Amino acid sequence: MSANHQANQTPKGALPPGTQAPEFTLHTTPDQSFSLSESRGQTTILVFYPADWSPVCGDELALYNELLPEFHRLGAVLAAISVDGAWCHIAYAHERKLKFPLLSDFEPKGAVARMYGVYREHVGTSERALFVIDGEGIIRWSYVSPVGLNPGADGLLQALEALAEKEKVQ
Repeated sequence: MSANHQANQTPKGALPPGTQAPEFTLHTTPDQSFSLSESRGQTTILVFYPADWSPVCGDELALYNELLPEFHRLGAVLAAISVDGAWCHIAYAHERKLKFPLLSDFEPKGAVARMYGVYREHVGTSERALFVIDGEGIIRWSYVSPVGLNPGADGLLQALEALAEKEKVQ
């Protein structure tokens, strides 16, 4: 695929609600991977973040780690994605005692972030972005935060609660 053709395929901005979430498989360790299709049938939270070991990312991921029981109560699994390599993710997750997978969007660099419209070409990292994907693989909520700002969890929790309510009605 030519660079020009690929550029035309890259979304302008984060994929909006109502969009089919692009399928992907990324490494969690050098010999293990996670595919979005593995979470089919349940709500998935995708957290794109710029880099391991940065202060804002550390605060954001620590918050989500603390909220994992609440996310699970609302029927959601969480996975976080950055362009860092699997070995870096392993060290970071161990140091920060994270209990959710860190996915390596390393090679080709930022390919999944590009599919979701959140790759920052000029710096080679992803935006700080959140996606809530329903059990059918449809994006139900997305948000891009300024890179230097922790988006917190209020929007995520509201989106998860609304989705859980909607599923109860059906």
